[in-house]
Amino acid sequence: MAHYTELKGKVALVTGAGRRKGLGEAIARRLASEGCKVVVTDLGHAKGKEMPESAVGSESEMAQVAADIHVAALASGNGGACTALALDVLEESQVKETIATTVARYGSLDILVNNAGIGYLMKPIVEMSIEEWDAVLGVNLRGAFLCTKYAAIQMIKQNESGRTGGRIVNIASQAAKSGFPFASAYCSSKHGMTGLTRVTAIEMGKYGITANAICPNHVTTGLGAWQNEYFSEALGLTMEQYMNAMKSRIPLGRPGLPTDTAAACAWLCSDEAQYVTGESMNVSGGEEYH
Repeated sequence: MAHYTELKGKVALVTGAGRRKGLGEAIARRLASEGCKVVVTDLGHAKGKEMPESAVGSESEMAQVAADIHVAALASGNGGACTALALDVLEESQVKETIATTVARYGSLDILVNNAGIGYLMKPIVEMSIEEWDAVLGVNLRGAFLCTKYAAIQMIKQNESGRTGGRIVNIASQAAKSGFPFASAYCSSKHGMTGLTRVTAIEMGKYGITANAICPNHVTTGLGAWQNEYFSEALGLTMEQYMNAMKSRIPLGRPGLPTDTAAACAWLCSDEAQYVTGESMNVSGGEEYH
């Protein structure tokens, strides 16, 4: 059921959305249900020894995710659609090509959701290699910058042609506002993402383009499950002990769901949030409050 009718016909690009039951899939599904034409991207294969195959959506999984979202969008009758493109957000030429392909297919680019990220390289500072550090900062921050740059160029061009506005939403993290052991690269990258969000908001405001970040806490995805296993072991706790401790810190008493973040994203993309920009919005059940 659509909540924001003004999103019908908008074109959205959601990176890192090729895995089932992930944040990216939930965001893409929600936008398509609102009537958006959505392009989902993912790497399609593991890249380098630091990246396990389970961390990325394969080309076949990504295609199936897009097909499932497309079928659901058609059934809703809101005019939504979904297709998939392989994209390495570290490669500038691929980012430019993906945006060009999106515009050629659907006629515009109105929404960018920077969701692609690495959250599985967790180590103490003294054990983390520079290659691992670069891998995390590369995808999480360089990738967001490149996608933001070329999406903004397209949105400005559209603005000059009379298609006003544009929405850039960065999926940051609770780690953008707090520090966590073993997560030096991840926390640094997410802090950087909120800084990028603020600067983008300042520079793009004169074009009517907004930029905001969403900061979820622990979310029940495949990545979230991996992080729970890692931290429980690193802290010497059983999974039950770790989960109970985690839930005790959340006033609403449960981890986040992908649909919680997707709902916040849809709102930020809607006209109701047209005067909201430069913000880093907590979606954490009260666990993060600054």
